[in-house]
Amino acid sequence: MNLIEAIEARRSRRKYLGTPIDSGAVSTLCELAAEYSAAGNARMELVLNDGEAFRGFRKSYGMFSGVNDYAGLIAGKGDAAAAERLGYYGELLILRATAMGLGTCWVGMGRSDLPFSLSENEKLVCTIILGNAAEKDSFKERLIRGVAHRKTKSAREMFAGDSPPPDWFMRGMKAVEKAPSAMNRQPVMFSWKDGKASAAVDVPAKPSGVLDASLLHVDFGIAKLHFEIGAGGGKWKWGNGEEFER
Repeated sequence: MNLIEAIEARRSRRKYLGTPIDSGAVSTLCELAAEYSAAGNARMELVLNDGEAFRGFRKSYGMFSGVNDYAGLIAGKGDAAAAERLGYYGELLILRATAMGLGTCWVGMGRSDLPFSLSENEKLVCTIILGNAAEKDSFKERLIRGVAHRKTKSAREMFAGDSPPPDWFMRGMKAVEKAPSAMNRQPVMFSWKDGKASAAVDVPAKPSGVLDASLLHVDFGIAKLHFEIGAGGGKWKWGNGEEFER
């Protein structure tokens, strides 16, 4: 399964079988976590065979069950650039895990009771659940997905341009349609102007409700990755409002 196929196949799973991940897949996940931590200049730390903190845990519309394996995404407090990179590389980890046949889910809020050692200047930005899941979704998962799907923005709602964009740009936007985001807000806006693609996310000085500003930057990184994969080549510059180098 390639990354485009993984984007199509990926869906948030909340019910897991509780069985151990295959040792070969564990080895690959550990290698990827180390690689992406170095590339993102932030921490992506795996916890395996320890789901105690997720017993009875309610987040993202419902209860998780059977969770034993997950990754913590850790960055310096207030480090928006690191949060963006964690979104990018965290979603890349999810797509690689999807290609290995694993279930995954973003958990968009940090928790103090998860077993990560943090310095006083660090924070747990979010968590990625990994594990074996049934081939078919549970009733609750189907219900949650139906509610979320009705709120999903179309590609056309997420970009503006001064001329019709090329096909590769629209392929990128179709992949962005399928990008997960905290609270399903899809906050990233893309632009096609003067023959160049760029992207930005509006981060208020004081985000309202339960949404942490760092999660908007995580969403930004996730959306950038999906665009990059869908476009079939090229690379984003890091940062808000930066351009895509085709």
